[in-house]
Amino acid sequence: MTKPRYLTKSRFKLGMECPTKLFYTGKKEYLDSKLDDSFLAALAEGGFQVGELAKCYHPGGHDIATLDYEEAERQTNELLKQDKVIIYEPAIRFNNLFIRIDVLVKNGNHFELIEVKAKSFDPDKDCFIGKKGGILSSWKPYLEEIAFQRHVLSSKFPNATVDSYLMLADKTSLCPVDGLNQKFKIVRDDSKRKGCVVSNSLCKEDLKEQILVKVPVDDVIDTIMEDGIFLENIEYLASAYEKDEKITFPIGAHCAGCEFQCSSEDEDQGYKSGFIECWKGALDWEDSDFKESNVLEIWSFTGKQKLIEAERIKISDLTIDDFEPDTDGRPGISAKERKWLQVEKVLNNDNTPYFDAFGLKLEMDKWTYPLHFIDFETTMVAIPFNKGRRPYEAIAFQFSHHTVYEDGRVEHSGEFLNTNVGEFPNYEFLREFKRQLEEDEGTIFRYSPHENTFLNHIYRQLREDESDIPDREELCEFIKTITTSSSSQAEKWEGDRNMVDLWHLVKRYYYDPATRGSNSIKAVLPAILNSSDFLKEKYGKPIYGTDIGIKSLNFKDWQWLEIKDGKVVDPYKKLPKMFTDVSDKNLEILTEDDELANGGAALTAYGRMQFSEMSEIERKELLSALLRYCELDTMAMVMIFEAWREWVKDKK
Repeated sequence: MTKPRYLTKSRFKLGMECPTKLFYTGKKEYLDSKLDDSFLAALAEGGFQVGELAKCYHPGGHDIATLDYEEAERQTNELLKQDKVIIYEPAIRFNNLFIRIDVLVKNGNHFELIEVKAKSFDPDKDCFIGKKGGILSSWKPYLEEIAFQRHVLSSKFPNATVDSYLMLADKTSLCPVDGLNQKFKIVRDDSKRKGCVVSNSLCKEDLKEQILVKVPVDDVIDTIMEDGIFLENIEYLASAYEKDEKITFPIGAHCAGCEFQCSSEDEDQGYKSGFIECWKGALDWEDSDFKESNVLEIWSFTGKQKLIEAERIKISDLTIDDFEPDTDGRPGISAKERKWLQVEKVLNNDNTPYFDAFGLKLEMDKWTYPLHFIDFETTMVAIPFNKGRRPYEAIAFQFSHHTVYEDGRVEHSGEFLNTNVGEFPNYEFLREFKRQLEEDEGTIFRYSPHENTFLNHIYRQLREDESDIPDREELCEFIKTITTSSSSQAEKWEGDRNMVDLWHLVKRYYYDPATRGSNSIKAVLPAILNSSDFLKEKYGKPIYGTDIGIKSLNFKDWQWLEIKDGKVVDPYKKLPKMFTDVSDKNLEILTEDDELANGGAALTAYGRMQFSEMSEIERKELLSALLRYCELDTMAMVMIFEAWREWVKDKK
């Protein structure tokens, strides 16, 4: 017997992103690049425990745990016969619509519909409506999702009244106790899915000050529904999904983020690409057309949608007039010039790297040896570690540090990793970071604004923390010497030893067509290894982690560069798996890097050590993997620098 095809709230959300996706979702032949392991997703997203905490704020409820649609609906209907009842995850069905509400409170003929989201909210500042009267795009998916749920509930019970709420992490609240987060452990159940075990030690003291806020949203939902189009969309999506009919939706720039894509190797194994099917249908393309570069690849280009609408989709269709590559008056190439450079390389079939040796030499002449290359691994957790902390406060739990000396010597000179359960690590992290960098005045390098942003967060924490911190002023002054104040800081500064952003230098002075427009260090590293003779010669031997080669804290007799089928093997793929019980697909998703999203795998590993049960052997293996991955991040920066240094020498 086939399962009924109901439009659930997750499918509704998917259909609102792109209606065609409803045809692909759940079908094994269409590969889906989103995490399919809900346990890992809970750790990566960091907010699954919020749902359990919300239940604690509504005690005495009944949990509908079964995943079977009919049984869940039967149990829910039985409970709803009571005049007063609280139900967690009740199943409500109306025709071909089916929802599981996070928390439902029934009091006579009145319902409270509560949708819990692991998203922060400042009751004093945040709102859902923009200055022009429209719903803010950052909130729209959440509000449409709860509007969908209210529609289903109200349709099922037309004579009842409904008050709808989003329950969110209150940015202004303070955690009432130490160790609250450790009372919500994420576990795998028998089906390898996620679960959450709430500690028996949870008490009234833990819950007396609520760190979640219940925000009424019915007025906004009324606005969403007032013209009838929203309800028409629900009916349209539900009907198509029930009949398993594909909705043809116009292709566009949004297709770049489509999760239903697969490689040619996957297709050879019988899998299908929803993305390719859509584009073939819209453009009458053949397989060969997908081998040519198209506008979706162009870095940071806002004109993609217009070009797609004009059916000028392949890069071969473009001209310089589409980019107007003017200089911006600053050193290096402007963003417009870089976009055109990427296109021009494709048009000329030119695979050689672009490198502005003169401009980069001017930058290098400003640097002071020894050079320090650093990388942070960080997270933000919904339920704070300690009393007095707010939800989603910045947590810096790891760094790696490589040093390059003026004579060319390289060493992995330091690191930090704090995975003590339930401990707020930021101040010890900063003390060790300061200790390693204050011995000289050498230039410090980061990759992306991430490290600057997090040091600003820690500065704010130090200033606001009312506890006794003896070295508070020294730590704050150190931060100010190596950073620039963020826009949200009332106090403004720019440090004398302000960190140099290697990511910024990549964008201004270097481009390799092999990166296909990406500036991620995980794209730049293999590209520069392929094009640098110096790196091939130096790192094609096992010199890393040797007494006569390069000092390493985590590797021994390691060879970074290996060539297979004429191409350099990505060094990140040579590392041992961070999670031995994770599929290759999910591991690849976690280790993807989109330039500004930092360390998905690292923060997932950190979450696993903080919020799940594991053996000491598992813990040691995970610690070792974390140290190696972070060490490669700073070693990658060193190798980029070394290639540039040699190219600058060659141009003299």
